[in-house]
Amino acid sequence: MTETPRRSGHGVPAAVPRVRLVDVAREAGLSKTTVSAALNGTGRLSPAVRERARETARRLGYRPNATARLLRAGHARLIGYAVGEYPTTPGSYMDSPYFAQLTSAIATAALHHGYALVLLPTSSSPSEWADLPLDAAIVADPLEDDSLIEDFVAARIPLSTDRSVEGRPGTHWVDIDIDAAMREVLDHLHAQGAQRIAVVAPDTPTRFNTEALDLYRSWCARQGATPRITLSVRPGNGPAVEAVERALSAPDRPDALLVLTEANPPLVLDAARRLGLSVPGDLLLVCASEDSSAAHADPPVTTLSLQPECVAAAGIEQLVAALESGSQEPTGTLVQAKLEIRASSERGGDSTAAAALRRRGRHEEECTSTPLT
Repeated sequence: MTETPRRSGHGVPAAVPRVRLVDVAREAGLSKTTVSAALNGTGRLSPAVRERARETARRLGYRPNATARLLRAGHARLIGYAVGEYPTTPGSYMDSPYFAQLTSAIATAALHHGYALVLLPTSSSPSEWADLPLDAAIVADPLEDDSLIEDFVAARIPLSTDRSVEGRPGTHWVDIDIDAAMREVLDHLHAQGAQRIAVVAPDTPTRFNTEALDLYRSWCARQGATPRITLSVRPGNGPAVEAVERALSAPDRPDALLVLTEANPPLVLDAARRLGLSVPGDLLLVCASEDSSAAHADPPVTTLSLQPECVAAAGIEQLVAALESGSQEPTGTLVQAKLEIRASSERGGDSTAAAALRRRGRHEEECTSTPLT
């Protein structure tokens, strides 16, 4: 016979009372001290007594109060997490394949070390999280002069973010080697015969976006080329595709396009086709994207991966090492991006260099990073 759940006065099933240590002790006919020692593997108890206490706890569904135990030890094993990019615009960063994978990887890596992730709104003030027993914090892709960074530093909470905090006590950074990534993509497109390379980028002052555009301008200056930059003012596929169409509608249209703002690669291909451009015949295309649809598009789209899982692993390793050692020494790690060359960006040119890059993209599966201090 199935027992009907007890209900509160409003018709909602009442919460099942938590089984306490004293309940296990009473059921087993033992003292609380004896049961506690049996469950913790301490004390001088006979095997029979220890097994009786453990069997009773299993049968009753007893679980130790981990939160209370951790707080008594002086820490809660909680890491606050916020994303700095696009803090005032509608939508969720979890709609982004990059941030979705980064957030999932950070939560998984943290849990592997016994820490839980607490998601914080980017616009949160210290008063909103001051009472949370945070052991550390992570701010992904902060804006320039991000107040959230300063709040965590002022509160002396160990912090992991980008290279903007380099050298500050109690902080740790993980960043993509932007210089190498931009040079690799632009040199690849140039080797394929591109003369008019354009860039579509987010209109947000994050370190990655700002440095990527500066590096693009410098590369153009060395090549004697004119920079062609179109900004996407809001996140999401719609604004990104609109920016792509603006870039491709210029009078002296580009013959290659690097899309740094996150966009669905097949939608970018559709935008080019609507304007009468074939890929890669009329236009070489590279997307900075973690979207798996890129590999299955027609043609398959070359992608620049910012390695969210590698960034997550490096960030958590640094934070956990600092938390468990108590060190205030700043640390940093540079992660290599991964260029996966596919048909959308190949049109002849230096086939030897292209083949080498393709081999690199297909066979470098492990994270490539450089710890810096």
